[in-house]
Amino acid sequence: MPIRLATRAVIVENDRLLIVNAWADPRVQLWCAPGGGAEMHASLPDNLAREVHEETGLVVKVGPPCLVNEYHEPATGFHQVEIFFRCKVLEGELREDWQDPERVVTRRRWVSAAELATLPHKPDSLGAVAFSRGFGYDPLEPLAR
Repeated sequence: MPIRLATRAVIVENDRLLIVNAWADPRVQLWCAPGGGAEMHASLPDNLAREVHEETGLVVKVGPPCLVNEYHEPATGFHQVEIFFRCKVLEGELREDWQDPERVVTRRRWVSAAELATLPHKPDSLGAVAFSRGFGYDPLEPLAR
């Protein structure tokens, strides 16, 4: 199975990070940064801007990368590399009635660093990277479900 490449957006406004549900199943309370799989023949920033809009309705400007994360699940052979980029909202606001065309993201919210720390989320280093100006790398983090 080939390595899957994904992009994710780190969007912080007023000391709050935008997060979305990671799984379509509402019983799974796992949160992550918006984004998703990269499509061929489009740049990573273009892929990310598309994914953020699909999942949140927001139009973003994609900035520099800030985190590289790897997920793996040896039992299934799944291996995903995610590149996180700092992004800024250019247009739009979160709306309850927004629908992700893929029907995966059904919840989205802004959280403080303290709130994020109380929620199950991936990757583990998301808060540290989001609320600092540093760069992070998480090698081979186990997939959470």
